[in-house]
Amino acid sequence: MARFQRSGKKKMPGISTASLPDIVFMLLFFFMVTTVMREVSLIVKVKPPRATEVKKLENRSLVSYIYIGRPANTKVFGTVPRIQLNDAFATKDKIREFVSSERDKMSENDQKRMTVSLKVDQDVEMGIVTDVKQELRKASALKINYSTRKGNPLEKERYY
Repeated sequence: MARFQRSGKKKMPGISTASLPDIVFMLLFFFMVTTVMREVSLIVKVKPPRATEVKKLENRSLVSYIYIGRPANTKVFGTVPRIQLNDAFATKDKIREFVSSERDKMSENDQKRMTVSLKVDQDVEMGIVTDVKQELRKASALKINYSTRKGNPLEKERYY
């Protein structure tokens, strides 16, 4: 019987990078399609108050946001706190219409689990917030969430 002998040291073949651009563009396309961009442009300034007990919302698709704060463009809109629904200022009378339109976008099962999140500036007086809450009660939107920042509310902010 004959023996096979290896002649010299064989080199390991290099990894083919011909399909690398295809993979990169496929990943880029995937992330472009699945990324959710900001849906609402803020026209009010909102700096939420601090809170120690913060809990994240589980299903953000069931959350509708109401923003309350001073207008970002104070020269045009003044300094009185305003309510923002979607991309426009609104009065408290429009809240019921807003809640019903947000409910109509959801499936029937999800309508019962709808949450209204109030993003309120920490320097806004409670009068406007109380008015919004009264309108939410009239619209049967009883599940309300207050958006906050994590931290101790009694501690002063430090700037470094």
